[in-house]
Amino acid sequence: MIVATFLGAGITFLPPAFLIADEPIDELIEEPVDELEISPVDRTHWAYLPLIRPAVPETTSDWANNDIDRFILARLRQHSLAPTQDADRRTLIRRLYLHVLGIPPTIEQVDTFVQDRRPDAYRRVVDQLLASPEYGKRWGQHWLDLARFAETDGFEHDKVRSDAWRYRDWVVNALNRDMPYDRFVRWQIAGDLLAPGDRNAAIATAFCTSGPDMPDINSQQERRHVLLNEITSTVGAVFLSLQVGCAQCHDHKFDAISQADFYRLRAFFDSAIELQKNQSVTVLTSTKDEIKSHLMIRGDWRREGAELHRAFLRILTPVQTSGDSSSRPTRADLARWLTDPQNPITARSIVNRIWQHHFGKGLSSSPSDFGVMGSEPTHPLLLDYLAAELIDHDWSWKQLHRQILLSRVYQLRSWQPLDATDKAAWRSLHDDDPDNRWLGRFPRQRMDAEVVRDSLLAVSDSLNGEVDGPGVSPPLPAELIKTLKSGQWTTSERKADHYRRSIYLFARRNLRYPFLATLDRPPADQTCAARVESTTAVQSLQLMNSAVAMDCARRLSDVVLRSARGRQEQLRNLYQRVYGRMPSQAELADCNEFLNGDGIEMMDLCRALLNSNEFVYVD
Repeated sequence: MIVATFLGAGITFLPPAFLIADEPIDELIEEPVDELEISPVDRTHWAYLPLIRPAVPETTSDWANNDIDRFILARLRQHSLAPTQDADRRTLIRRLYLHVLGIPPTIEQVDTFVQDRRPDAYRRVVDQLLASPEYGKRWGQHWLDLARFAETDGFEHDKVRSDAWRYRDWVVNALNRDMPYDRFVRWQIAGDLLAPGDRNAAIATAFCTSGPDMPDINSQQERRHVLLNEITSTVGAVFLSLQVGCAQCHDHKFDAISQADFYRLRAFFDSAIELQKNQSVTVLTSTKDEIKSHLMIRGDWRREGAELHRAFLRILTPVQTSGDSSSRPTRADLARWLTDPQNPITARSIVNRIWQHHFGKGLSSSPSDFGVMGSEPTHPLLLDYLAAELIDHDWSWKQLHRQILLSRVYQLRSWQPLDATDKAAWRSLHDDDPDNRWLGRFPRQRMDAEVVRDSLLAVSDSLNGEVDGPGVSPPLPAELIKTLKSGQWTTSERKADHYRRSIYLFARRNLRYPFLATLDRPPADQTCAARVESTTAVQSLQLMNSAVAMDCARRLSDVVLRSARGRQEQLRNLYQRVYGRMPSQAELADCNEFLNGDGIEMMDLCRALLNSNEFVYVD
């Protein structure tokens, strides 16, 4: 069988049915479901084990700030390693702003923190940033990657979904309000059932329908099959970190997930999808009529097998076999089951994802695959501890962020300074732990595409902080516009909209905004658990010569030239804006020499600094 799999995407897509079936089969095939029993050995896999809060390692060291550090320190000592020194305050405040808000701190914000010598100064900044509305804009984008969010259908016609932006706004606002993660999940699965009459709860179910769709396809039955399979695969990958989509055509080759398991899970959504030709599916709905669910032989929508009933994954709970429709679980029950504290995997999954976005890699490096072919966590006890903490703190996102951000390991240096006094320790960390698995140093990370653009706008005083509403469309390069169909990209008339944060840019499936696409913004065709990080010449050219970079460099130059009369003060202002620090004497000399060149202007220096590693990386 031909199967197209996209690495890192977490979803397996099937080819058209005519490539699968030898010949059309119209009749209903009645047959018992033949599937392997779940063995005791299957249930010993780490992800399926009951979630039990582990004991915190004991230590006589005063290095640890909190329990996270005690787990990290114990692991380092197992490998005869020691953590490096703390980051300086300017590096730390920049790291914190970029991770929590997705934009760099202003000169005033850096200076205020550096000069604040109160013992709880850092804690105060953490609390301040988590309370900022910019937090939801940054972390909302992480979730939209998982939700494969876009404002169009995709495929050939890529029709606009006029209300898709409401789901994006719901995510941002839910995160800013610190909606408990269990409710956040439940509403996206069954908000229409759990909170009938609540418009926001209904909007939340757009998570399920945010994937690509082909409303004008001739066979609406095939469309329904593809949509349901995509929803089921995405729910499994995002909320359970399991590749249930691999069981669409046959039993999973490695995990204890049968094809029948997949279609039992899919059955929860069978009665929630109402199709009308040429109309996009925007949210889940509750139909009065029960729709019978079947196993699809070899994943072919034309080959219905045995009738199946709604049931949870057997590997996580015994299957329900009752034929009485009144006793079968509903989609609301699925939402409750996913977030039941006894479900061992949901809390582990989101904790791993949040850790990933702070440290560049999750405790398990396969965030959407906790199955046997995924990566086992480097710190399994820490993962379970934080999962238990999340549940005990009412599933609070911000409390989990706070624990991570206040840890000592988050505040470590990412690189060895020239005047380091602990060079032997650095050498040991690099030689014995080159991949930084044990977190003896902070992992340096490149900014995501949206953070690069938003930071360019922020340092040049260009960022428009407006929130909510339909996606806005900045201008595209003229050479690209010439290749587009009429109406494929309509530039927003209001110029201020061109400078809004990147999460509010119009998300068209078949035409990603070029600046973001070049810097590895993922396509919205499937859920994205971890972005690919490429290094190409085109990225440097975008940062140097694109209209976005040129405009921001010009605006930054204007701001810097107005900041002071003397060149030296202007250069200091420039470095503080771009890097969050003062320039060294050698850097001042280099800048002065550069600016004294023929035809060189301040804008050229701004372009050079904005194209540097120090600007686009988080130290």
